[in-house]
Amino acid sequence: MKNIFLASLVFLLFFRGSSVFEVEGYKPVYVPKDETKVIKVLPPRDITTQGKIYVKGNYIFIGDVNLGVHVVDNTDPRNPKKVAFIQIYGNHDIAVKDNMLYADNLDDLVTLDISDIQNPVLIKRIEKVYKLPNQHYPEDLPFRTWFECPDPSKGLVVGWIPAMIENPGCYTSY
Repeated sequence: MKNIFLASLVFLLFFRGSSVFEVEGYKPVYVPKDETKVIKVLPPRDITTQGKIYVKGNYIFIGDVNLGVHVVDNTDPRNPKKVAFIQIYGNHDIAVKDNMLYADNLDDLVTLDISDIQNPVLIKRIEKVYKLPNQHYPEDLPFRTWFECPDPSKGLVVGWIPAMIENPGCYTSY
């Protein structure tokens, strides 16, 4: 009996073929480390994950979790117009006072002069004010959810997207 078990085990180990399985889960979105602290203005785009909203004068600032801030001209409330997207990786929170926008950029606090909304200027960066955002797993996932294990060599994780994943190595079990 022992020999049959051992022979079966050896057969399974060497002749199992390719055992690829695919499941719904989440994949990390990476940004190369050298680009994570670069703040730039881009054309308007759709919101991925809405964050905080701040109103200042005729403008509405809408956070897009981990990605940046959408700027909307609300001069005509019946016809608001998207005017820009300020890319600030790792952003979760914003505040505006006078012509200054304050935002977190991963573990830094940045101050931008938004007098000219199309050309914000980085005025100040205070490094390592915050704890670096979680890089190990997607937060707030339901129990028993698969996700692709992050690979730090690909850069910093700035978000997670739903995807079909082959042979995921990570699973929420809390």
